[in-house]
Amino acid sequence: MATEHLSPALRAPASSRPYAKAHPGYGKRAAPDQRTPHANDFALMPERERYIAGYVDQLPDGAAMDIKSLAKSLPLYGQMAVSSALRALGVAGHLRRVRCLTGEGGQVRWVSRTYWSRTARDNEWWDAFLTGEDSRPAPEATSAPPSADTVPRAPAASEPLPVTPPPAAEPRRTPQPTAAAPAVSVPEQRAPAAASSAASPAYLALAQLGRTEPRLALSAADCQVLEPLAAAWFVRGVDSAYLTQALTAGIPAQVGSPIGFVRRRLTDKLPPHLPASSAPASTTAPTRRVVAECTECGRPGPPEALPDGLCRPCRTTASPAPSATATPPVERDVHALVSQLRDLTRVP
Repeated sequence: MATEHLSPALRAPASSRPYAKAHPGYGKRAAPDQRTPHANDFALMPERERYIAGYVDQLPDGAAMDIKSLAKSLPLYGQMAVSSALRALGVAGHLRRVRCLTGEGGQVRWVSRTYWSRTARDNEWWDAFLTGEDSRPAPEATSAPPSADTVPRAPAASEPLPVTPPPAAEPRRTPQPTAAAPAVSVPEQRAPAAASSAASPAYLALAQLGRTEPRLALSAADCQVLEPLAAAWFVRGVDSAYLTQALTAGIPAQVGSPIGFVRRRLTDKLPPHLPASSAPASTTAPTRRVVAECTECGRPGPPEALPDGLCRPCRTTASPAPSATATPPVERDVHALVSQLRDLTRVP
């Protein structure tokens, strides 16, 4: 009695040459939460798909997943067969092709990746996974390890310890007797650099007001008196240019009291409170943009618009819907058709 030998999953041949490695950022990426490898993996797939799926499943992350590289590593099938098998594996829920935007600042580029899952996933799982990858912040660049030149090296046991020579003794100086000078009190003066560095933006804006508009020249005492009023403007989100424009716009030909005029404008034209501005773009974590690709033609789109990893034209071409009104062709009377043709060719 013959015994049927069941072999649901084909083993991919062990290639004598190393697998093709993709460029940095491209290639295979393993999806999370996969089950452990088993002999019955891909048992429900046809023979060709099982063979190619077993080979792809053994590839590490970063391996080339393009059709040409896989066809070179699989001698049993050509590029057309590999393309059809990858499409079938995508429909079965084992892979998705995506485009990812990587890089920082102006140095960004689009890379193509193929996410592989040993466990078959449905469209809802792939949509949620790719959407999460899109919103996940990109990993921060790791700092380069210190070079050997900058790392201090401990001396070996056989090496003598470096001996630092003691500093040379300075000659002792004998203090010379000096005549006692009368104590003169010198008024303390403040350095201009220290004053400018310690001054607030409101004080500096008032101090430079006279250079922009000579009719509103203020003294140092005037600037100190008006500084709290000008600081209220800066608290509300304005800068020195806005403050200067508001104070110098439409002033009369003669200003009798600059301090009184500026005080009145600082009080009457106080700007309203602005809502808290959002954090600048530089402080937010860069996000990784992920766009799904059609497994057949490579057309990009959102994950939810590519069910089974295929765009609408590829799905329509693959499985045309049968027409409900289609009728079988009617048999034609060949003899009657020949007689009609002969009648048309007769010369009158």
